[in-house]
Amino acid sequence: MATKTTMSITELNDETVRSMSIGAVFSDFGGKINSLDFHRKDDLLVTASEDDSVRLYDIANAKLLKTTYHKKHGADCICFTHHPSSVICSSRHNLESTGEALRYLSMYDNRCLRYFKGHKERVVSLCMSPVNDSFMSGSLDHSVRIWDLRVNACQGVLRLRGRPTVAYDQQGLVFAVAMEGGAIKLFDSRSYDKGPFDTFLVGGDTAEVCDIKFSNDGKSMLLTTTNNNIYVLDAYGGEKRCGFSLEPSPNTTIEATFTPDGQYVISGSGDGTLHAWNIMMRNEVTAWNSHIGIAACLKWAPRRAMFVAASTVLTFWIPNNSKPGAEPGSTDAQAGAQSEQIGQ
Repeated sequence: MATKTTMSITELNDETVRSMSIGAVFSDFGGKINSLDFHRKDDLLVTASEDDSVRLYDIANAKLLKTTYHKKHGADCICFTHHPSSVICSSRHNLESTGEALRYLSMYDNRCLRYFKGHKERVVSLCMSPVNDSFMSGSLDHSVRIWDLRVNACQGVLRLRGRPTVAYDQQGLVFAVAMEGGAIKLFDSRSYDKGPFDTFLVGGDTAEVCDIKFSNDGKSMLLTTTNNNIYVLDAYGGEKRCGFSLEPSPNTTIEATFTPDGQYVISGSGDGTLHAWNIMMRNEVTAWNSHIGIAACLKWAPRRAMFVAASTVLTFWIPNNSKPGAEPGSTDAQAGAQSEQIGQ
């Protein structure tokens, strides 16, 4: 896996995407995995789970590196900072009594480096700027807050209707905020106080957007709604490039992800399947049984032919020719994963 999965992302094609299969399984979580994030440059993955754990993985070797528990605050939304052992994590517990909605954590020595107070209700969207120490959080208190890792105080607040969802583009120049009625507002991250410079409407769909992602080239935007519709929009003009409907999943939001080349979208579904579409051709390339029920978390690794899908179980998916046995040096976790996958 360590060598095979370094396949250049420019080599992705329909055949490679179809060949993706489970290469490693981690099933020792004590509850649902709430969120996960890849580091932009290092081969690392972090998860936040209902069992109050934050777990750090080496994705090159499918190896758990560290687990920390956060019983007081819990672990809900999570994202890496630029440092490979530091993360931002939102709280699930004791928010009313502590006000500590967000924490800046060092995984290296299991220390909280800073608390960020301001949100009155749970954070449901979290995003780190790709270029500096700014990050954004969207909360059920109907606000988006802009922060700086180096400062306790909130740097700015946007108040809006509905459940806010936030995302930076890959250059950190623009951020998008989704709000009530399927409206997507775009802001200049250096002068957001002037208000949005553009607003897109997802025509005909008034479901709340629960996730936004920009493609790496900045040309496309991926929206997932609470009723499990997925849209790819032109990030400049807002035109709908394609849309896909998936099986509903009451009380569980699903996640969709671009491949790093921006050519494919992968998504979970309410029936426990995973789907891949070719955006240019607007057709479904393949569908898989997730083997883990509804995958609420799904992300493609930034620099590898690999994605992860998670429910109460975390699965690493890699091209079929990288399966254990195809090369020396496959990990015990992978080898055990194959029998678990077949036995499910």
